[in-house]
Amino acid sequence: MTHPEPDTREACVQALAQAHAADPQRAREHLLEVMRTIQAREPELGAFVCLADVQALAAQAARAAGPLAGIAVGVKDVFDTLDLPTRYGSPALYPALPARQDAPVVAALRRAGALVVGKTTTTEFAYLHPTATRNPAAAGRTPGGSSAGSAAAVAAGLVPLALGSQTGGSTIRPASYCGVVGYMPTALWLPKHGLKCFSWSLDTVGLFARRVADAAWCAQALSGRSLAEDADAGRAIAVGVVGHHPWGEPAPAARRAVEAAAAALRGCGIRTQPVDLPPIAGAAFDAHADVQGYEAVTALRHEWTTARAQLSPTLGEYLDGAASITADAYERAQHVAAAARRELDAWLGDCDLLLTPSAPDEAPAGYDSTGPSTFNRLWTLLGWPCVSVPGLRGDHGAPIGVQLVGRAGTDARVLGVARRLEQALALSPGQVAAGSTKG
Repeated sequence: MTHPEPDTREACVQALAQAHAADPQRAREHLLEVMRTIQAREPELGAFVCLADVQALAAQAARAAGPLAGIAVGVKDVFDTLDLPTRYGSPALYPALPARQDAPVVAALRRAGALVVGKTTTTEFAYLHPTATRNPAAAGRTPGGSSAGSAAAVAAGLVPLALGSQTGGSTIRPASYCGVVGYMPTALWLPKHGLKCFSWSLDTVGLFARRVADAAWCAQALSGRSLAEDADAGRAIAVGVVGHHPWGEPAPAARRAVEAAAAALRGCGIRTQPVDLPPIAGAAFDAHADVQGYEAVTALRHEWTTARAQLSPTLGEYLDGAASITADAYERAQHVAAAARRELDAWLGDCDLLLTPSAPDEAPAGYDSTGPSTFNRLWTLLGWPCVSVPGLRGDHGAPIGVQLVGRAGTDARVLGVARRLEQALALSPGQVAAGSTKG
């Protein structure tokens, strides 16, 4: 007897996993439906660079167990995988060969019962050279980067979860552009060994999901931390709504989206208050460039010095310029970063979280750019947890996310408030309209 399988786009990951663990046949049917959907949509979407063997996956589904039992997951092609090739978005440099072992975070996915159905597209070495992936939520607009394939695969309903990474804004930005949840945990909460290094101080594992609860459930399964429930439910929460941004102001649509989100938070009993970032925030934002550039030259020195002609002009010219960053400049930038962590933690004061745009606007039209990461770099440098919450749209009808940010280690609180905001936006269509009023 077969059981009707809930649509991957709608079913809760936790409920799906529990159903799969109780009935391995259901897990197998779910997997086969996922693979059929991927194969049907891939020619137009281009979210995957390779897919796993269906028979091997079916055998794994038959043994489904764990908190992610039988859940199909896409893995960004910067993470090593034992059974799938890893090419880092650079097929010219890396042959289609599997790694010797899974990256630890991929191994954790498998231990939790997840099925790695394929590798999702990444920009070249997770920098800025765009992929061929299309945005299923905004035709003719970039899906963002560098985790383009992971964001697009979740947005299109191909998989309920996908693994990404962030060095500047590579999880939060594409989540905003594609209208899905993006979660960057506190730095080092998820292991980044086996992730192709671009900047060892900044690289962070990220997650994509269609709802906040799914991202929290997955992160809990991978980290062993209690994240799936809102521990602060019933507690008075204060959210600072960031006004002036030292790296530049958002477009009017993004500002309206933040205003709509703040109103939705107040509607569910969360206090909001306007805040302006202190001067150290601007200094730390600038420091990000020196930290990333200096480390990128070191991390990619082999590719840069032995195969410069095979790199895109975008990456090659970036590394050429970053080579001028001195060790002294790098050390100064790291000192600024350390000071910013201390000062911003104290500055936050009675505020539990911050609310900011996830990106300056909707996804840019066309495919020549992955969009700016200006609204993400500071938080990546600090190592603070961030969640991009979908549910609002910009002037052209494309998704536009809002970002909740908390102190390091407060992921459960950030996710809990994000869940409440997500629910408030879904139940308050007037709030959504307020974020998409055309100017």
